[in-house]
Amino acid sequence: MLFRKSDCDWMIVGLGNPGKQYEKSRHNIGFRVLDLLAEKLNLKINRSKFSALTCLATYKGQKVLFVKPQTFMNLSGLAIGQAAKFYKIPPERILVIFDDISLPVGRIRVRPDGSAGGHNGIKSAIFELQSQAFPRVKVGVGAKPHPDYDLADWVLSSFSAQEEKALAPAIENAAEAALCVLEKGTTDAMNHYNGL
Repeated sequence: MLFRKSDCDWMIVGLGNPGKQYEKSRHNIGFRVLDLLAEKLNLKINRSKFSALTCLATYKGQKVLFVKPQTFMNLSGLAIGQAAKFYKIPPERILVIFDDISLPVGRIRVRPDGSAGGHNGIKSAIFELQSQAFPRVKVGVGAKPHPDYDLADWVLSSFSAQEEKALAPAIENAAEAALCVLEKGTTDAMNHYNGL
């Protein structure tokens, strides 16, 4: 199916780092949620475009671009910015899914906008879009075990077997929350999923 340049209603972005060694890291939770969405919707996010792996699809009458940036986390905004410019998608129609160390493992939080909160991928997205006004789904990956623990080491570490158990429903909820944002709006998604 061919899409015209302005023929895209939404972009859903999952943040992460490319490469096998990062697949199960805390920082790659956005990729994992996007993979589950692809599975649920029977999509393949494998087209190389905008320094990302992408897939254009129709969901309930809306044309949606799914994006997994391949630039490494700190430059995630490059892919988001390029795709947004090409398809003329405004920030409020760009939903970003990413890891949050301020939330415990198993919790998610939907937000309509906000600052980067120290997350380099979000910082890059804000810089490239010149806006903080994009909705997001944050997935809790847990705080550092102690204050002296290096943050980069923490977000690149893998989950324990126990954490993976708590994570499974959170990934499911994050995927459903993303679709809820598209269908019913951010407020509905916040009301339904922020208590989970």
